Amino acid sequence: MSTGPSAPGPAPGRVPLWNIANVLTASRLVMVPLFVAFMFLDHPAWRFAAFAVFVVAAVTDRVDGEIARRRNLVTDFGKVADPIADKALTGAALIVLSMLGELWWWVTIAILVRELGITLLRFAVIRHGVIPASRGGKLKTVLQVVAISVYLFPLPEPMMIVAHAIMAAALAVTLWTGGDYVIQAVRLRGSRSSGAAAG
Repeated sequence: MSTGPSAPGPAPGRVPLWNIANVLTASRLVMVPLFVAFMFLDHPAWRFAAFAVFVVAAVTDRVDGEIARRRNLVTDFGKVADPIADKALTGAALIVLSMLGELWWWVTIAILVRELGITLLRFAVIRHGVIPASRGGKLKTVLQVVAISVYLFPLPEPMMIVAHAIMAAALAVTLWTGGDYVIQAVRLRGSRSSGAAAG
């Protein structure tokens, strides 16, 4: 005896949009304006709060990707939102530090121009192929986060040389990896063009 059609189950392999990895990514986006607000409040306690928010947000940047890969929770939203949240956090921190006179504007501008330029470059050559993230790119991100964290922590003036040294290393790796990505893009486009001509 037939009991009628059974209720359809969830589509196999379908990943829910609001999974733990995407929630962490979205929370990082929410923490950016909170961090900026704390930075402009004139009291040492708020500076510690801004430092804590930045560190927590930076940790979620590491954790959400690991969770998404290990639990097969990768979504199109995550692929787009994760790098946006990452750049929004570091970009906001660099701009605020420069606005407060604690970081040279030319450093902030150089890093932001590189980040924006490479992002646009990836989109420009995407029809030829994807430029994968390199180890240098990951090192760049770590150095930027560490350098910004040291600037955010209220160190005594003599210790600021540590922050300057780490930021110098972060800037050097940022520019070096930017040049490397440009070379990869040129090679990728050239190989695709030559392959099409040969075909």
